[in-house]
Amino acid sequence: MSHASVTERRPSSLRGASLPSWSPWGIAVGALVLAVVIGLVGGLDSKVQWGLIAAILFVLGTYGISARVEGRRQAKDRVATSLVWVCFLVAIVPLASLIWETAKRGVKVFDIYFLTHSMGVVADTETGGGIYHAIIGTLEQVGIATLIAVPIGVLTAVYLVEYGRGKLAKAVTFFVDVMTGIPSIVAGLFVLSFWILILDMGYSGFAGALALSILMMPVVVRSTEEMLKLVPNELREASLALGVPKWRTIIKVVLPTSIGGITTGVMLAVARITGETAPVLLLVWGTNFINTNPFSDPQASLPLYIYQQYANSAGSGAAYDRAWAAALALIAFVMILNLAARGIARWKAPKTGR
Repeated sequence: MSHASVTERRPSSLRGASLPSWSPWGIAVGALVLAVVIGLVGGLDSKVQWGLIAAILFVLGTYGISARVEGRRQAKDRVATSLVWVCFLVAIVPLASLIWETAKRGVKVFDIYFLTHSMGVVADTETGGGIYHAIIGTLEQVGIATLIAVPIGVLTAVYLVEYGRGKLAKAVTFFVDVMTGIPSIVAGLFVLSFWILILDMGYSGFAGALALSILMMPVVVRSTEEMLKLVPNELREASLALGVPKWRTIIKVVLPTSIGGITTGVMLAVARITGETAPVLLLVWGTNFINTNPFSDPQASLPLYIYQQYANSAGSGAAYDRAWAAALALIAFVMILNLAARGIARWKAPKTGR
């Protein structure tokens, strides 16, 4: 036998048996069928229990079949991959179920009339009315909170990453960590005691925006800080080597490089405060009428509207449907914000192509 033929045969002799590419899907189908059988025989009515049984059978079946065909080492690799997929499905199923349930219940009254009319003189138990006044309140309150929190949060993160040294930086970091865990009701009580009770400024959308900005600041600081740390030091050093001042390096090099991550962090902070109800309930107070002035008199908001419609439904299907429709509008609002943030981040991100 020639040396060439031995060389050609050697790789094939070292390669072991392997499962076909469709095997994970086959094992998943088999695990699902077996889980259904176990659920029916065992009298398990919950589909969640069926899904958990199917997930366990899928992992065990993957290991057993792969260990028998490919060996224990490859079986462990496949089990790790299977666990990743199972965890992904466990995380995505509740989210998909929530969106589906909200959309199914919310579309009953979700139309142009619902978006362009307020409750006005409509009672909670009557049909009609809409969320126009709540949309205005949410946009103004979240917008004001963003205008307050984003500059302060970004500048604080720039200080901690670029300038922060010594005890002051440690103190700022400590208080940011503490603020991250502050419950929303505490922020609302703080603004209530200072802005309304001590200064006697009255209930308004601006008071609610102050509490929302307190909740938003630590999220902006932490996300911006992490994004700034990812900027390579070589970029800073190259700019400084050309004689560019440090402040200009931050504005022209550091911030544009990390603008995508910063924008995403800001949108996460906006998404968090958009659904807050406790500060709005304490400080904005709520109204069924349109109030476009956030600095005077009570104002509505979507989270507060959802709470009021559900709490005051008293068995009324109309109020119950309005609550679900408002929840659908709130989810759509957050999704639109995230899509806009991704577009801005892609537009402002530095060009990496050659």
